[in-house]
Amino acid sequence: MDSSLPLGEPWALPCLNAVEEGLRRAATTDDPDITAAALHLIAAGGKRVRPLISLATACGLGAVEPDPNDPVIRGAVAVELVHLASLYHDDVMDEALERRGVRSANARFGNLVAVVTGDFLLARAAGIAARLGQEVASLLADTLAAMCEGQILEVADAHRLGRTRERYLAAIRGKTASLMGAAARIPAIVLGLSRDVQDSLSVVGTTLGMLFQLRDDVLDLVATRDQLGKEPGQDLLEGVYTLPVIVALEDPTIGPALADALAHADDPDQRSHAVSRIRRAGGITTTIATMRELEAGLLDALQAIGMARSSWLARLADGLISSTVGVALGQEAESALA
Repeated sequence: MDSSLPLGEPWALPCLNAVEEGLRRAATTDDPDITAAALHLIAAGGKRVRPLISLATACGLGAVEPDPNDPVIRGAVAVELVHLASLYHDDVMDEALERRGVRSANARFGNLVAVVTGDFLLARAAGIAARLGQEVASLLADTLAAMCEGQILEVADAHRLGRTRERYLAAIRGKTASLMGAAARIPAIVLGLSRDVQDSLSVVGTTLGMLFQLRDDVLDLVATRDQLGKEPGQDLLEGVYTLPVIVALEDPTIGPALADALAHADDPDQRSHAVSRIRRAGGITTTIATMRELEAGLLDALQAIGMARSSWLARLADGLISSTVGVALGQEAESALA
């Protein structure tokens, strides 16, 4: 697991074990074939970031038990099931062959089974949410809609040189950040806390989701294959123009040359030229500055509800920015020496 994850916290491993048990229960049926498909990605592991956000939130509020039947644990399971379902669907759309170091579900079971298994996990998540109450069920439904809207925005803007910062931020807020916002909010709902507390925690979770996506978008441009675990530059290749690219395209002196390089992004040399131009136009530094602005809002939201600005949630935000800066500056130094 990532070193930024809170495995040293006394609540982390017992509660994560309870989440894992809840996931296994949700994916298990009387039919061994359905169970095998549903457990496929659960068994492959993962960082469980969304459940950890729920658990850290609940611990900050002073109430979570490492029991699969605990309402906070069940909420965390529902959120992770939604995330897992999205991975099944993403791998079909991307024709992926591997996920988390194992064969993707679509490669192993076929596209139809992978799609329907994703639907099955969504249904399981909906059932858990409904049993936690109408408010949680409504939140999860609204979150699913936001995720779909964000994905549609991204697809609609593929290869669009005129993509705006506003549309980009709306897309990542929906497709990535909304589910983390739900992960942070659900504990406050099941614990019966005020709307103000719920709203503040939504800000915290949503901001973390934005920071995760912004970090990934920077690293896709500047990290190495070893650092990413996959080939860098995939966003450029697929025509997904993220914030660093948008900032550079707005530059009247660099934008035209960058647009020409993006038109030939299937050429590794052109991708390298594109990244150099994005750096020169300040695309990376502007994105990091945006991350810092978001972090300030997260810290204010934590302070508003009396949660420590030194909590794991705050440290996670700081770690996401620090890791982005570290990789970006490291690659810049290497380029300068080359």
